Amino acid sequence: MSDAPEGTPPATNARRRQLKRADIEARAHLLEADFKAQVAVRRAQIDATNVKIEQRTGRNLPLAILIGLALAGALIASLVIIKALFMIFAGALIGVAAFELASALRSAGRAVPRVPTVIAALAVVPAAFYLGAEGAWLTTLGGILFVALWRLVEQALPSRRTTAPGFWADIGAGTFIQLYVPFLAGFAVLLAGRPGGEWWILAALLIVVSVDIGAYASGLLFGKHPMAPRISPKKTWEGFAGAVIIATIVAILLSIFMLQEPWWFGFVFGAVIVFTATIGDLIESLIKRDLGVKDISTWLPGHGGLLDRLDSILPSSAAAFILYLIFS
Repeated sequence: MSDAPEGTPPATNARRRQLKRADIEARAHLLEADFKAQVAVRRAQIDATNVKIEQRTGRNLPLAILIGLALAGALIASLVIIKALFMIFAGALIGVAAFELASALRSAGRAVPRVPTVIAALAVVPAAFYLGAEGAWLTTLGGILFVALWRLVEQALPSRRTTAPGFWADIGAGTFIQLYVPFLAGFAVLLAGRPGGEWWILAALLIVVSVDIGAYASGLLFGKHPMAPRISPKKTWEGFAGAVIIATIVAILLSIFMLQEPWWFGFVFGAVIVFTATIGDLIESLIKRDLGVKDISTWLPGHGGLLDRLDSILPSSAAAFILYLIFS
């Protein structure tokens, strides 16, 4: 039935239907345009917020969180499902981190041989997992000697020859890489080889993450007083306070429900990891300042390089291993 009065000519009815359809289409277009405009405004607001966050934190935080979650998922799977997978996962992280640091030092003028550096770093992983602490430490010393001998052979070539002070500086740089990356990371592999050690690794990593989150959130909201302005201008005492609070809460929960330790151990675990994570972050910031770079590398979106994400974990792994020996 038509809404038009009886006797209305068919042409008039058709015209009215066309006008009604045109009115509906016009309103739909207006609604669509309004929706797109609102989406554009919201997107601009989100982009502006992300820019402010990036200016305060020095990174694309949403992208960093996504990549961090992906790495955390792979880590948890390698630890919980099959322990041997963690050795592969750790080897990949250690090899890439050692390569990044060697490349950064080479860009600063130090002739650190990258191939032997990565080989020596990777050798620590199976040694720590299968041979224990003695194997890991002996392999680290062997790796230092291996890299030094490689550089000595290069020094004999006219195209690679440098001054005596430069040569010894190269040796020192190669030694530093082996002690900073594979030696410290080897403690995590040592823990993985111990009964129940995988849960201690996971707990330490979760506390490190809570330190990072607490420091960023608190620093972003309340940060006013720089903690170490010459080393890391964006790190504040307010952020450190937030890291202590969040990490302590997380450590207490993990001590009770994951490690089956008394609740008070959470205060010890949290305090130690907050200290080592903060020191590790400041050490890497000092390295980057001396090298004159913002990040060790740039291939990992939102994070810089892999070593930029391992800076807090490396010393914390050693601390977790020592706490495991004392309390477990």
